[in-house]
Amino acid sequence: MSNFVDYVKIHCKSGHGGGGSAHLNREKYVPKGGPDGGDGGRGGHVILKGNSHEWTLLPLRYTRHIKAERGKNGSKNQLTGAYGEDVYIEVPLGTIAKNEEGEIVAEIMEHGQEIILMHGGKGGKGNEHFKSSTNQTPRYAQPGLPGEEGYITFELKLLADVGLVGFPNAGKSTLLAAVSAAKPKIANYAFTTLTPNLGIVDYRNYKSFVMADIPGIIEGAAEGKGLGHRFLRHIERNSILLFLIPADSESHFEEFKILENELQEYNPELLDKDFLISISKADLLDDELKAEIAKEFPENKQPLFFSAVTQEGLIELKDAIWKRLHG
Repeated sequence: MSNFVDYVKIHCKSGHGGGGSAHLNREKYVPKGGPDGGDGGRGGHVILKGNSHEWTLLPLRYTRHIKAERGKNGSKNQLTGAYGEDVYIEVPLGTIAKNEEGEIVAEIMEHGQEIILMHGGKGGKGNEHFKSSTNQTPRYAQPGLPGEEGYITFELKLLADVGLVGFPNAGKSTLLAAVSAAKPKIANYAFTTLTPNLGIVDYRNYKSFVMADIPGIIEGAAEGKGLGHRFLRHIERNSILLFLIPADSESHFEEFKILENELQEYNPELLDKDFLISISKADLLDDELKAEIAKEFPENKQPLFFSAVTQEGLIELKDAIWKRLHG
């Protein structure tokens, strides 16, 4: 079972507000004791909180219900009831929360960021608020208001500087392993990578950037085929995209156009991102073959050639990525 979980659905409920008190002061030595009931306390909120030390929604995977505490009732001597205890849901950066209508109600992008998903119910007013010249001893108080409840869907979209885009077996995992300390699973069959992997790539002068190896696209991914939307949603948060096309592809430019079309079908805004095109497994090519492949591509979309196995072109590839990120 994978430890990477990027989708959970939980029933959440904030706390009811505490009821106001309808107490009347009847102490022996207090003349004309009247209403002194305090207000009820607010119910607990359900709060989403960013935690940069988390990288998956796994801790929430088996959570079915989250419920905040009810506010305490008011009491005599105008004492307000205690607030119900808030419940915090800690999630990785890049998590969004959607309500039952599919609307985004929260988006966590920073460590320590807090967003109230469901407000606790307001506490009821005690009878002290309702006394008047015509009703000096009101014997009623407000009940607390109910909290909010409903299903919340949490989705994690990885935050990375560079997202690797390619068909299965394009060499994404091999590249990530070659340029970072990440240890993705690598084998010669489709969909070796079933969950995203992140790696920190060391660059010149102690600089670095984050690269994401995400499960490969197949034709029809935008319609949900293969890993479908589970893969595509992670691309949305990457700063730039790096298209990987293997040297042994039958048609390199046609493969690029298919990948581009899948992104277009899923979310046209993805094509507004800056991107680079690369040909992986370049150790299979001589200079003449590289020139033939380059001719397939327009002048403004010339590919970079690299081999993760022999290290050929990796420095140039990192230079190009850094220039796109910070140029």
